[in-house]
Amino acid sequence: MRAIGMMMLAGAALTGIGAAPPPPAMDTAAIAAARFGNDAPWYEDRIPFFESADPRIDAVYYYRWQIFRGHQRDLGAEGYITTEFFDDVDWQRQPYASLNDASGFHIGEGRWLRDRRFTDDYINFMYRSGGNDRHFTDHMADSVWGRYLVDGDRQDAIEHLPVMNHIYRLWDDHFDFDKGLYFVEPLLDATEYTVSSIDASGGKDGFRGGDAFRPSVNSYMFANARALSQMAAMAGDKAMAADYTARADALQRRVLDALWSDKLTHFIDRHQSRKNEFVNYWDPIRNRELVGYLPWMFGLVPDDPKYAQAWAHLIDPASLAGKAGMRTVEAGYEYYMRQYRFLGNAPECQWNGPIWPYQTTQVLHGMANLLNDRSAHGPVTRSTYMRLLRQYAALHYQGDRLDLEEDYHSETGKPIVGLDRSHHYFHSGFNDLILTGLVGIRPRADDVLEVNPLLPAMNDAQALAWFRVQDVPYHGHRIAVTWDADGSHYRRGKGLSIEVDGKEVARRDTLGRLETQVARVAIAPIVRPINKAVQLVRGQYPMGSASSNADTENVHDAIDGRTWFFPELPNGWSSAAAPAQQWYAIDLGRPQAIGRAELAFFADGKGFAVPARYRMQAWVDGAWRDIATPKGSPVANGVTDMRWPALRTARIRIAFTQHPGKAVRLAEFKLFQD
Repeated sequence: MRAIGMMMLAGAALTGIGAAPPPPAMDTAAIAAARFGNDAPWYEDRIPFFESADPRIDAVYYYRWQIFRGHQRDLGAEGYITTEFFDDVDWQRQPYASLNDASGFHIGEGRWLRDRRFTDDYINFMYRSGGNDRHFTDHMADSVWGRYLVDGDRQDAIEHLPVMNHIYRLWDDHFDFDKGLYFVEPLLDATEYTVSSIDASGGKDGFRGGDAFRPSVNSYMFANARALSQMAAMAGDKAMAADYTARADALQRRVLDALWSDKLTHFIDRHQSRKNEFVNYWDPIRNRELVGYLPWMFGLVPDDPKYAQAWAHLIDPASLAGKAGMRTVEAGYEYYMRQYRFLGNAPECQWNGPIWPYQTTQVLHGMANLLNDRSAHGPVTRSTYMRLLRQYAALHYQGDRLDLEEDYHSETGKPIVGLDRSHHYFHSGFNDLILTGLVGIRPRADDVLEVNPLLPAMNDAQALAWFRVQDVPYHGHRIAVTWDADGSHYRRGKGLSIEVDGKEVARRDTLGRLETQVARVAIAPIVRPINKAVQLVRGQYPMGSASSNADTENVHDAIDGRTWFFPELPNGWSSAAAPAQQWYAIDLGRPQAIGRAELAFFADGKGFAVPARYRMQAWVDGAWRDIATPKGSPVANGVTDMRWPALRTARIRIAFTQHPGKAVRLAEFKLFQD
């Protein structure tokens, strides 16, 4: 009864709980069709649907699900992983294209899908298949716990506990036992050219070097230790739980004691480099950085005005507040925005001032925690949160086109790096911010659903008059949250309401915290059809071949497990525009039972169009024989499903007729047993 009781004590007006009909449901099919076109079926049964009085936020919300969908790489029997870049980069884990530094964002976004396969496969890959190779720092154990807070599946949460424990202990190689803190080279913190690394080079470089005791790695390890303690307790391992509770408590004390600067009123790095002519071991860095807000992201900081005053720097134009977004280091730093590295004539990644969606996401999570959980907020308010969230949303726009890139100039908001790899970059979050911040769903381990939208009052310029989110998974249920300031939008009364499985269960007339009991129920098992056509290594089976443009890379791209339809980044096998009759074949290497295919074709209304006619063929008794001959054309920029009575064969191909003067781009060709 804690939820109802607390709301009554707070003076919330609870009316008609369970009596009134729910607000009109959003037409999710129509929304999916409008936002995603022919690819709508992928989203319609998976994502939570959201709408608000701010159409730009809405557009970015659905675009971010497109980013998530495009970065799901199908590994076949190993399931799906989430990638950071669409293009291959030298520092990824080969041949998967995985990187562990963005795993927290990937899991944070993916935990809100009703289809749990993608995040579950990804976690399995990271812990079962060696994906978490500690190439970078991460807070992945904490993210696994965060997923549990949404789905409530205890067994999934503790499945990889021994491996998580092992990986945590491996980080002892970056632990200074004298100081009781973790240290890291900024490059391996995914933040090259920070104050510590630039200053350790005497201002001459900063790509490598500059080992430091950082608020980032120590916050990550604090969060991971706390998560491991909670998971160990759930698994019945009292000794492990106690050990990690002690580790988390010790790290918290050391961060507060050693990494807080009274001079800068900010959490800062301390240099760890011992034999360096430019910096001294244990000296504090000389400028504030955005990374100093990470302790709030993980609940490390006490509710104390002493620490809350740090948030003044975030909104100070002379410090961390750029005109277009959050600077990664304050403007007064000696090497602010100096460009040290170029790739040809193109600037490269640096953290000495540019806006990074990566760290912007972290800071907004930290601010949301501050506003939700603390009485000492410093100078930031809910209006500040919404202003900065809108500012972040604006970075997703390149003119009228949505395309999130790696980093941006803090004064102009224009992309800095702008390389091919930078398009639709997935090293940040957004939808998790919408659901946990703007909407205010605060996932919990107990059987309570807590909602606290971080919206200012309606007389504020950053207010929202209405929003609704529905089809949100929570502890085995589907929930919806609706805000309608005066009742005029949904026309069923003003205020904030919660629905569980289509039934309204809680309501209040004003903005504020709303809680209701939601007992967890069993979750449907994950369905995992296996794509038998995928191949990550060129030249191995399964192997593609084609009637034209048959160079290895072009042909391989149709069976590399990647499916997206963004025009900025070509993806898949592209045929020649002539002749009209073309084909793409897959040799599986051995006979297998195949009864279904998924075909993803890209079309741009210019040089690429879907086939005019197409048919599926199998190699049977020494010849190609038709096994499926659909009428009409496949869909463009979506997935066409083809089925036939399953048969055993080693080779399958799609044969098709092209439109005159148009080429075909087959983004991905998948084969399944049924």
